[in-house]
Formats: sequence, structure tokens, C-alpha cells
Amino acid sequence: MLDRDLGRHTPYMSQPEYRIYQLNKRLQNWTEECDNLWWDSFTAEFFEDDAILTVACCLEDGPKRYTIGRTLIPRYFRSIFDGGATDLYFNLKHSKESFHGNLVILDCDLCSMVTLHSKPIFTKVCTEGRLYLEFTFDDLMRIKNWHFNIRQNRELLSRSILATHAQDPPMLEQLSNSITRSGLSNFTLNYLRLCVILEPMQELMSRHKTYNLSPRDCLKTCLFQKWQRMVAPPAEPVRPPTAKRRKRKQSGGNVATVGASSTSSGASKRKSSPATGFSLSTQILHAMHHS
Repeated sequence: MLDRDLGRHTPYMSQPEYRIYQLNKRLQNWTEECDNLWWDSFTAEFFEDDAILTVACCLEDGPKRYTIGRTLIPRYFRSIFDGGATDLYFNLKHSKESFHGNLVILDCDLCSMVTLHSKPIFTKVCTEGRLYLEFTFDDLMRIKNWHFNIRQNRELLSRSILATHAQDPPMLEQLSNSITRSGLSNFTLNYLRLCVILEPMQELMSRHKTYNLSPRDCLKTCLFQKWQRMVAPPAEPVRPPTAKRRKRKQSGGNVATVGASSTSSGASKRKSSPATGFSLSTQILHAMHHS
């Protein structure tokens, strides 16, 4: 779409729901042969480089909240299929759109995440909740913040399957067991729990890969940098330079006094200079090197 006044490409104004439609369509292309590169490409198309994904649900032991960064998002979507799903899509009803700065916000209180499972028997899982999305207001229209708050879920079976096993009590007992917990498979929940441990270690793993340091040295370096940020004094505001005053000529005695005082102050500065060149950070680096 071209802006007639500016003569340049402008972003669409009402694209969030269409982007979810495109996301669903891309997920329909999934096959068992899709590897990590396919999931990385999928995530790069729909998520910003600094995107955050949050899933909140209530399990048997209480409410849970899992937040992961951009590098772990591809494996999250892949875990849904690795957990037994053969299809995944999102249904939005009565969603609301708004603008906040350079973000387009989509808030849907009636969102349903639908997954289809073929094992152990064909099951349709509808996970309902509130989906809150923040899109960047540009040509790519990618997601910066994904927050899905799960309220309830339903697992639907075909009537014909129940009729077929009506005279088989053990099979009926097996069919009565849920295959998900709060709409998420055990595979996905275990991955999210693992992400809680892995997310703080991303900085260590990145430093190890970049500088080829040992895990011990990576930890020392990260802790030292965090300590530096904690003890660093706040930046002082820049003060405008003061205008220099012209000095009046003094008598001979006063000049001698000023010269003596300046000489003594210079000597005191020279005496104190070695202490200023030996900072606390130098001591810590020296201790870390010998430890």
C-alpha cells in the first residue's frame, strides 16, 4: 500500500488477525520431516529478535507461569508436535486491536488453541484462554510479546469410537484418561520447566561459544561484570563550563605566596597520584586470575 502524500510503502493498519491466519497456514505445512531449520525459519518470520513468549496455566500443584526468550521459542512450538499433536491452529473471537507507540496490540479474551492428536486415539484438544499479542508497527508485523493465559481445556472424542468400545470396560477406562494437562502435553510442560533452568544460563553458554572459555571462567566473568554494574556510580550530569575570570595583577609578596601554595599543592598531587591509579577492579581481576 502506497501513501499518496509520502510516496512510500506504509504498514497495514489492521493486520494482527491476518498475521495469525498466516501463522496458522504456515503451521499446516508442518510434516514429520521438518527439522530445526524449519522451526527457526518459522520463528524468524513471525517473531522479533527480542521477542518474549509467556504461557500461564493452572496445574494440579497450583498456578504456573513460564516465560522464555527468543532463542527458545522455536523449540516450544516444536514440542507441541513432538508431544503427539499432528495439527495446531489458533481461533480468535471478538479480538480487540489498539495502538501504543510503535506497537499494535491484539487482545483476545476468547482465544482457542486447537491441537489434533492421533495417538493413542484421535482426539481434538481445545485449550481456551486469553491471548495478548504485541506486534511491531512496520512492514514485517512480527510479534514482540506473546502472552497466553489458559483458563480451561476440553478433550473431544468421536461418538463412533465410544460406541465401538462400549463393551470394553478397560478400553473405556483408558479413553477416560486425559492426554494433556491444562491443554499442554507432558512433553511441552517438561520443556517449559527445563527452559526455566536454561534461560538464565543463556549468557554463560553464549560466552562459552564466543570466547571458548571454560565454564568456570565464564561464570567468573559474568559475575564480575554484574558486580561492576552494581557498584558503578551513576553518571553525573554534564555541567556547563563556567566562564573564566580575568585575574588582577598582584604585588610581589602575594605572587610569591601563590607560587608557594601552587608548588605545595602540585607536590601533594604528585604524592597522591599512585593511589588513584590502583583501582579496586584491578585487585579483583588479579585475584580472579590467580584463583
